Amino acid sequence: MTALAGLRVLVVEDEYLLARQLERALQRDGADVVAVAPSVAAALAALAAGALPDVAVLDLNLAGEKAYPVAAALRAAAVPFAFASGYDADDRDPAFADAPHLNKPLTMATLRRCLERLTGRAPG
Repeated sequence: MTALAGLRVLVVEDEYLLARQLERALQRDGADVVAVAPSVAAALAALAAGALPDVAVLDLNLAGEKAYPVAAALRAAAVPFAFASGYDADDRDPAFADAPHLNKPLTMATLRRCLERLTGRAPG
């Protein structure tokens, strides 16, 4: 069994190639990517349509728009999430300071460990 087997993941990323790489890497690790959203509106629509994930990975800056409304919706639904960004973690909204911040470029090992911790699947 793979590390993320059956885990439902929402990917919010506006760079198409990076979004596809994340989606494929997560699927190779056994995850079920419920949606890949390139914008705040698309992510909120996916959530409203019932694509409630177990966990989410959010790019902080989506074509100039911050992902905070998505983070707030996930928090309200008790869905854990991590930011994946090229921005410094100290520059984000303090309301989300407790959310993990992964620096881009990501490695799958780093993302996997983060998702395992967020969902209680971490070994040991």
